[in-house]
Amino acid sequence: MYDRSTREQTLALVRQGRSLNSVSKQTGISRYAIRSWQTRIEPLPRATQCPRCEPEPRPPAAPGAYAYLLGLYLGDGCLSKQPRNRGYALRIACADAWPGLIVACREAVKTVRPRNSVCIIQREGCVMVTSYSHHWPCLFPQHGPGKKHERRIALEPWQQEIVDAHPWEFLRGLIHSDGCRITNWATRRVGGVRKRYEYPRYFFTNMSADIIRLYTDTLDKVGVEWRPARQARKAENISVAKRSSVALMDQHIGPKY
Repeated sequence: MYDRSTREQTLALVRQGRSLNSVSKQTGISRYAIRSWQTRIEPLPRATQCPRCEPEPRPPAAPGAYAYLLGLYLGDGCLSKQPRNRGYALRIACADAWPGLIVACREAVKTVRPRNSVCIIQREGCVMVTSYSHHWPCLFPQHGPGKKHERRIALEPWQQEIVDAHPWEFLRGLIHSDGCRITNWATRRVGGVRKRYEYPRYFFTNMSADIIRLYTDTLDKVGVEWRPARQARKAENISVAKRSSVALMDQHIGPKY
């Protein structure tokens, strides 16, 4: 925490026409902190650092990034209580095979909680995009004991409003966590000759009936046709294969990278 004098001296350097980058290098203060001081030089009270903890709770300031992060959390995310009153750790598992997903996940976490650092913890075959905060349960009230598919998962009204306003970001987060876009193939006879043809389709697989319902309800709202595919073990598998619906998904989501 920087005192008022340091903040004023830093802003004075910026007012001289210096770039945020040069002032940051000279003072050792992050560009984000300097930029925030230009809007408000006094620090926010701790309680208002979380939009859900304010006297009048409000949604996150970046609803699109939050909708995407919510999808990632419901798919491959978890919250865990930390010892010694260190708050909670948000962890999103991202496969090493998708470096673009790792970057997008990290950016979403930082956008939703800009005051908190984000780190990458390497695991076998994947990384855990991790951030610590006392307020993650405020933003993800679906947190609770046990596995997500073993308890009820329902969105709070304020979360549903965000998903309704940003359905594609929410779907993108779900697909990036527990979904994929693949090229399927089949054969059929044409003029007496059996020919092979290929076509793209999307799959989403999750063991929670509630999360599946959130996914399919949102698909319905954006006009994507879907159907249940063959179940994989105990998980429900949802397929989007109709050409017009796949084209719509490609327009807004596309394959992981």
